[in-house]
Amino acid sequence: MTRMPPDAAADRAATRAAAQLRTNIAEAHRVVVKVGSSSLTTPKGGIDPERIEKLVDTLAQVRNGGREVVLVSSGAIAAGLSPLALKTRPRDLATQQAAASVGQGLLMGYYTQFFGRRGLGVGQVLLTVDDVTRRSHYRNAYRTLGKLLELGVVPVVNENDTVATHEIRFGDNDRLAALVAHLVHADALVLLSDVDSLYTSNPSKPGARRVADVRSDADLATIDTSARGSDVGTGGMTTKIDAARIATSAGIPVVLTLADRAARALAGEPVGTCFHPTGKRRPTRLLWLAHATDGHGELWLDDGAVRAVVQRKASLLPAGITSVKGSFASGEPVDLVAPDGTVVARGLVNYDADELPDLIGRQTRDLAAELGAGYDRTVVHRDALIVLVTHPGPRPTASA
Repeated sequence: MTRMPPDAAADRAATRAAAQLRTNIAEAHRVVVKVGSSSLTTPKGGIDPERIEKLVDTLAQVRNGGREVVLVSSGAIAAGLSPLALKTRPRDLATQQAAASVGQGLLMGYYTQFFGRRGLGVGQVLLTVDDVTRRSHYRNAYRTLGKLLELGVVPVVNENDTVATHEIRFGDNDRLAALVAHLVHADALVLLSDVDSLYTSNPSKPGARRVADVRSDADLATIDTSARGSDVGTGGMTTKIDAARIATSAGIPVVLTLADRAARALAGEPVGTCFHPTGKRRPTRLLWLAHATDGHGELWLDDGAVRAVVQRKASLLPAGITSVKGSFASGEPVDLVAPDGTVVARGLVNYDADELPDLIGRQTRDLAAELGAGYDRTVVHRDALIVLVTHPGPRPTASA
């Protein structure tokens, strides 16, 4: 028997793996589908009911076929532009929030109407970062989404733009969709956009090549991510790749394709770009902590504390802290910083910022003896901590 060359055998194995992953997506019981503003709007930027209804028709067929669907939908701000006589997406937060306040009801009205015609109810779920980083809040979000699916309702998720501030924003719905996919234990994530796939360069350029499968960051080395999103959206290709990294690192396959190809993507057809899982599911709160938050302050550590946190996955104690920066309350996320300025971890702190200066560098047993048993506790417990850098290095300087 003639043996195939190693490269040919590897190619065949990769082809089989890609086909099997598409089959897995077609059979996925619980799917999160994210649609961007540009896929729901007219060329002038206003909401397009026909586009919405076409998407609803696809998702309703999937849901009525016995699969569960969570829709993460942009478009609230875009829907509010016309009623407020705004020609383009506003840049300032206050006007964005006003547009979202007006547009969210209009957008949900379309979803309620169109899903209703197909015998399905919808439930609105608006999230902020704070809702899903605090233990009680993210459990509530999980229970709400789970109950909606159990009741046969299609959850429609969006960031709560009306109340979110710059400090507690997801920033884009691509990242939100990846985190929601993890939150609801989804079997697949489909990102619908105004591009049909990843390409090695702008598709309009000669020699641009479609990338059908991404198995690791190495497959992204030749990707041109310079394309920006539309005037009514916030995301570009970079945000979609980042979202795919978040989902695949938690074991969830991702398909990126055009909104018009949603049905084909959900059926497992070879459309768009398929991102293969690279990791396993992690505790939900830690994934949110790593990807959905910024630190509200900084705890600077000595070298021993850095080794304990990074290498031994230990809790952070007052003895290992050298300084405290920023203003934060107990339960909020803070960055843990090495002596060279590298942010090595992020965690939920157990003290207010103004309590810590008198505690740093001291042993917990001494604090408990002097101040009471309530001070015999960690500053950041290892179960509420995510390591961000396994090999600390210099911290990048911010550009002007």
